[in-house]
Amino acid sequence: MRALCATDLSAASEAAIQNQTCLECLGRIGVDVIHLVTVVPSNVHAGMPGIDFEGRRKKALKTYRRVIEREGFDVETHVVRGTPHRRINGIAETIVADLIIVGSRGKSPLENRVIGSTARNLARTAVAPLIVNRIERANEDPDPVRKHLFRHVLYATDFSENAARAFETFSYLRGATREVTLVHVRTPKDPMPETDADDPIAERLGERAETLEEWGIETRTDVRQGDPAEEILAAEADHNPTTTLIGSRGHSRLRRLLLGSVSERIVADANANVLLVPPTDA
Repeated sequence: MRALCATDLSAASEAAIQNQTCLECLGRIGVDVIHLVTVVPSNVHAGMPGIDFEGRRKKALKTYRRVIEREGFDVETHVVRGTPHRRINGIAETIVADLIIVGSRGKSPLENRVIGSTARNLARTAVAPLIVNRIERANEDPDPVRKHLFRHVLYATDFSENAARAFETFSYLRGATREVTLVHVRTPKDPMPETDADDPIAERLGERAETLEEWGIETRTDVRQGDPAEEILAAEADHNPTTTLIGSRGHSRLRRLLLGSVSERIVADANANVLLVPPTDA
C-alpha cells in the first residue's frame, strides 16, 4: 500500500511524522511506501530576497525521510508549488495512493492557517481515504492526541453506499484494530421498532459486528437519535476512540448529510483522529 503524507513542515506536521507508534500502525495495515509531500503556496514567490523556500523544504524533507526509512518504509519526497489540496490530490492520483495523511493541530483545523485549511479542503475533495491526524494545539512541542491510529475505531454509518465503502476499510485496518464501536444515528425517516427484538437498525449493525468479531475484533453497537453530527461527536466523547471512521457523503435521500454538514463538522470538532472515505466517483 502507498500512503501520501502531506506536511507543511510545522511543529504539528513534524510531530505526526516522527510518531513511531503511528508509523507502526501504518505498517500493520500494509503500508510499505510513503510519499512525503510539501507544497510551496502559489503566493510565495521564489524570487523573494534572502529566502530559498524550496531549498529549505527539501532539506527538511530529507530529515523526515531518514526518520521514516529507519522504520522500514520506502520513501519518496516531493516539493511542489501551487494550491496545497489540489497538488496533494494530483500527486495522490499520480502515485495511486491508498491513503492521504495530513496533520492538524487541536480540535479545530479550521483555525489553523496552513495545514488547517488544507485539511478542510482535502476533507471536501480527497481522491483517496483521508486520515486527519490530530495533534495537540496549545503546546510549543506538540504530540499526537492519540498515538495509536487504529486501535479503537468508532465507525459511524447511515447504511448508505458510501458508508458501506467506509466499512470495507476494515479489510486492512483489522491488522491494527482491537476495538470497534458501531454507531448509527436515527433520523425522522428511520422506522421506529415496536420492540428491541424487531429493530432493523440494530439487526443491520449486528450483522456488521459479527463480521468484525469473526476477525477477532472486540465490537459494540450504539444506536442514537438526534442531529447526526452532534450525536457522532457525543458518541466519540463517550467511547473515546483513537479514530472516527466515516464516509464523506451522507445518505443520498438526506441532502443535509452531504459533506460540510456532517463530515466537515467531524473533521473540525472531533477530539480523536478522523478517517474519511470518499465516494467512488471522487
